[in-house]
Amino acid sequence: MTLALGAWSGALGTEPALASEALTVTLEEIDDLKSVYAVVRSKDLTEARVRTPGTVASLKVDEGAPVETGQLIALIADPKIALRIKALDAQIVAIQSRIATAKTELERSEALKTKGVIPQARVDQAQTAYDVAANELKAALADRAVVETQIEEGQVLAPAAGRVLKVPVTEGSVVMAGESIATIAANEFLLRLELPERHAASIRVGDPVRLGGRGLPKGDKSLAEGRIVQVYPELSNGRVVADADVPGLGSYYVGERVLAWITAGKRKAYLVPQSLVFRRYGLDYVRLSTPAGTTSDVVVQTGRAGAAANGMIEILSGVATGDELVQP
Repeated sequence: MTLALGAWSGALGTEPALASEALTVTLEEIDDLKSVYAVVRSKDLTEARVRTPGTVASLKVDEGAPVETGQLIALIADPKIALRIKALDAQIVAIQSRIATAKTELERSEALKTKGVIPQARVDQAQTAYDVAANELKAALADRAVVETQIEEGQVLAPAAGRVLKVPVTEGSVVMAGESIATIAANEFLLRLELPERHAASIRVGDPVRLGGRGLPKGDKSLAEGRIVQVYPELSNGRVVADADVPGLGSYYVGERVLAWITAGKRKAYLVPQSLVFRRYGLDYVRLSTPAGTTSDVVVQTGRAGAAANGMIEILSGVATGDELVQP
């Protein structure tokens, strides 16, 4: 939508003289903006999954909570792990006692060998018993480290930064490996538009999208602008599906419907600055200059202010090409 601006002429005055400078109206081709409802979607959805089976001992997040990458979401506990650690600790103590006994026997055998009391075979036998006990201790310590790692795997961490959309479990729930603890809307949000099939030929990547107010529109006030970044090649239920990137969607709810305007081809229309339109007795007026040098107030029908831009408003009827508008 646009308006050709004529030369500004005339001197400052009041009726019946020409009131203020004149603006010549022309009819030009503009973008045909259509209002549609778009839905806020996340660019990526990721699941925070359990790595080891067990019981949810603690849950650190709830729906709507923001999370950072690597943040602890939940702690999964398995009572059998504590029992295994106790068993391994007892086994380690027993092996340590065997090592102490084998070491004492080895030292005694070496001392007796130096005196020629026992043969070398007796010393080798004591050395073998000591080495076997030492290796068994290493194996038991390794088993304990594996069990401790399983405890660490019970920590469910956020795989990406974003906002938690869904938490399907509660504390005390029994979960299996691979089960989802939380669904996270990662990265940024986008607008998902579903347009009638007749717009399939007109919508293009890079087309502007103007976002309206949240909730019920109030005066069609435009809040933000963005661009269409993807048009899907397949129709869904007779509708064209497209995604738009609009800054400032971080405070919106995923799934929230938002009023938006998109370009659906070209048409001819008049646009005038909103400052030239004034209201009287519930009607919209503009002030026209006459060839006689006087002014006349005429009733006009205006379009949506939100569908225009840069302080302009569409005039649907009441003016014609060549009319000169002056500041009221």
